[in-house]
Amino acid sequence: MTNTGQDTPVPSVAPVPPVAVVTGAAQGIGRRVADALAERGYAVVLSDLRMPDATLQSVRERGAEALAVVGDVSSEQYATRLSEQVLGEFGRVNVLVNNAGVSLLVPAEQTTAEQWRRVLEVNLTGPFLLCRAFGTAMLAAGTGSIVNIASIAGLHGVSDRAAYNASKHGLIGLTRTLAAEWGGRGVRVNAVCPGWVKTEMDAADQASGGYTDADITDRVPMGRFAAPGDIAAAVAFLADPGMSGFVNGVALPVDGGWTADASWTSLRLRKR
Repeated sequence: MTNTGQDTPVPSVAPVPPVAVVTGAAQGIGRRVADALAERGYAVVLSDLRMPDATLQSVRERGAEALAVVGDVSSEQYATRLSEQVLGEFGRVNVLVNNAGVSLLVPAEQTTAEQWRRVLEVNLTGPFLLCRAFGTAMLAAGTGSIVNIASIAGLHGVSDRAAYNASKHGLIGLTRTLAAEWGGRGVRVNAVCPGWVKTEMDAADQASGGYTDADITDRVPMGRFAAPGDIAAAVAFLADPGMSGFVNGVALPVDGGWTADASWTSLRLRKR
């Protein structure tokens, strides 16, 4: 072979992006989480009951690959279809963010069995089904991160939310159990527990007359609602093995100090 003295150019190979699945991606926290992961180089799969057109456009504007799959997370058939479609399209899954959820502001004695079941199906059974479907693929690969969006209502009791509180307490329990089962096999499972966040869900809850902005801001030591971006930043941290590779089984409050503060309102406000 003759050496011409010239180096043979090596063709560049584009890096393969990690893949994140985000449920409830059409609006609110889910939309901001999808944007945040797209900004960090993930290919993002968007799941919602309706086509998340605005999120799909936003993710692609950030230069990320995106796929939308419409369906109900509480359906076992949908969980199977979603996982098969993601693995068929990308061949891998690195992150699952179980964000889809429903709220219910009804006194316990007025909560119907149908209402109770629907809240638990969406907020707890759905995450379990998706953890099982995608967790199986992550365990086979020996790596992955699952982030469940719980709530401070999963850490404390909040009146008139029996079904919602039970679902979020259960989600934290599921998180800790899967962290114990799967952590030694390369899959981390954590939860983010938001305080009150300014989203479409909050607007609907307030419209029922249950509370006002002042009820929340007076209770939070930092004196404001959370923004979706506050929650998305915590999710991005827990998703990234380089940033949180030894964090497993955590229920992380992102609540401006709500769960830390046992002061009464006048004492809290006196300090502002």
